Amino acid sequence: MSMYILGLSAFYHDSAACLLKNGDIIAAAQEERFTRKKYDARFPHHSIKYCLKHAGISADQVANVVFYEKPFVKFERLLETYLAFAPKGFKSFAMAMPAWIKDKLFQKSILIKELTNTLGAGINWRERLLFSEHHLSHAASAFYPSPFDSAAVLTLDGVGEWTTTSVALGKGKDLKVIKEIHFPHSLGLLYSAFTYYTGFKVNSGEYKVMGLAPYGEPKYADLIKEKLIKIAEDGSFQLNMNYFDYATGLTMTNKKFHALFGGPPRKSETALTQREMDLAASVQKVTEDIIVLIAKEIAKNTGEKNLCLAGGVALNCVANGILLREKIFDNIWIQPAAGDAGGALGSALCAWYLHHSKERNISSERDAMKGSYLGPSFSNEEIEAELNLCGAKFKKLSKSGLIEQVASALEDQKAVGWMQGRMEFGPRALGGRSIIADPRSLKMQKQLNLKVKFRESFRPFAPSVLKEDVADWFEIDIDSPYMMLVANIQKDKRLKVKGEEKALFGIDKLNVPRSSIPAITHVDYSARIQTVHEDTNPLYYAIISKFKEKTGCPLVVNTSFNVRGEPVVCNPTDAFKCFMGTELDVLAVGNYLLLKDEQDKALRENYEDRYELD
Repeated sequence: MSMYILGLSAFYHDSAACLLKNGDIIAAAQEERFTRKKYDARFPHHSIKYCLKHAGISADQVANVVFYEKPFVKFERLLETYLAFAPKGFKSFAMAMPAWIKDKLFQKSILIKELTNTLGAGINWRERLLFSEHHLSHAASAFYPSPFDSAAVLTLDGVGEWTTTSVALGKGKDLKVIKEIHFPHSLGLLYSAFTYYTGFKVNSGEYKVMGLAPYGEPKYADLIKEKLIKIAEDGSFQLNMNYFDYATGLTMTNKKFHALFGGPPRKSETALTQREMDLAASVQKVTEDIIVLIAKEIAKNTGEKNLCLAGGVALNCVANGILLREKIFDNIWIQPAAGDAGGALGSALCAWYLHHSKERNISSERDAMKGSYLGPSFSNEEIEAELNLCGAKFKKLSKSGLIEQVASALEDQKAVGWMQGRMEFGPRALGGRSIIADPRSLKMQKQLNLKVKFRESFRPFAPSVLKEDVADWFEIDIDSPYMMLVANIQKDKRLKVKGEEKALFGIDKLNVPRSSIPAITHVDYSARIQTVHEDTNPLYYAIISKFKEKTGCPLVVNTSFNVRGEPVVCNPTDAFKCFMGTELDVLAVGNYLLLKDEQDKALRENYEDRYELD
């Protein structure tokens, strides 16, 4: 008889649900994709219903529901922090306590109530409910799906209950955390402090800081190490809390921090200056240095040849690329849903392997994540019904006809919305819910940012490249199926930058083509790479192969199918709305092809007005 385990993350950031069947990951999705509220932290009603529907099971077939952290331990951390810093921070303490007492302290009762509301009465969820620990959930999400029988696991994020950084050892079905760094000392919160200070939103803008870093110089790196963070030889660290306000205050940084770096934080949406670029470069450099030190210490102390990574900081694909180039470990595997959503997966895996002591079978393929294509898919009948309700004009093609026409559109420099198969789990679009384009285009990077994504012009785009061709185009020759590694463009594909162009500063660097694939080449000749594999996504592999056949170029621009401020599209209606409200030229959903020029003009104007508000 099959055993089903449901893992949940909720109430902090990016709620999600994941379902295991006899330890096999069969479904996982973030709540935001269904509610259309970005980073939705509410109880994941829709994600749970999707998981059970996909499995074709009823609620009473779920053996355990596992929550990804222990709320009482987090409450203890909050209480002890305020006591340690008293009387400082009473205002935020007074604001936080009522919410914690009402919602968090009695979280077990709330979870049982929400499960009953979602799945119906008549099941004793109290008996079936389990709790994992935050960092153990992260570590489990990284180790158990990995292709390694044994590995060291490094988890770095803002803060779980107490832990901000942890090292675990995994062997077979066993996993144990062996070392921790505790709040308030946090590499994730250091990075978030600079995210806040440079004018971006904490918990969502960190990747913007990473993308901004190559435009600057790490001028402040030494100052950060001198004043803000004390780093030991083994990579362990302590923050100087005199400069931060997140432990007890309502903001990340304080006046002392602002004085150190020459003024108040940048106001959101105001012009970026060289100072912000240099600050981004500096905190990125410090982060990379610390991660490398920690990794070297782990390798020395454990003798492990394999490293797994999870936690929000593991989404820093630039640091991951440096770890790879340093060759500290023979192999590195990074959980694609490295943030809190992945905690749902990790908690379920903890229940299967640690609570139920089930044996682990290492996947004979590259890992057990199935390409991270774990979300909903839609039949042609469902797609056609939704498109008709939207008032869309479309034509149905054969699979080969669709691939031919989309590849031709890409060759003609058209921007294409591509919604095919199952939705991805995690923050990256991997060819299931992607916007794709020609990487050879000189104008595409800027055009996609400003006219399709409605976001900052400096933001880089990633390439999806056929695995067999990756080493010809990039200085990397391993799988990177989850877009978690950055590598440089091969030297023979680069263009020489002229003398006067070398002298440019900041965003002006953006306008200088640096390779034969400028749309995905960042100003430091780097790219965030996704290798595409025929076995995990045959249709995406086919479209890139057809584009290669037409152009000789085995890669496409790949960015997530959404606009700024909205989650990635989930269903055909979401895809149509995004297509109509932006300057996308073509939409391919299932076997259906839609051209912008053929759509109802009044409908187009209606959707364009909607997105002007963003």
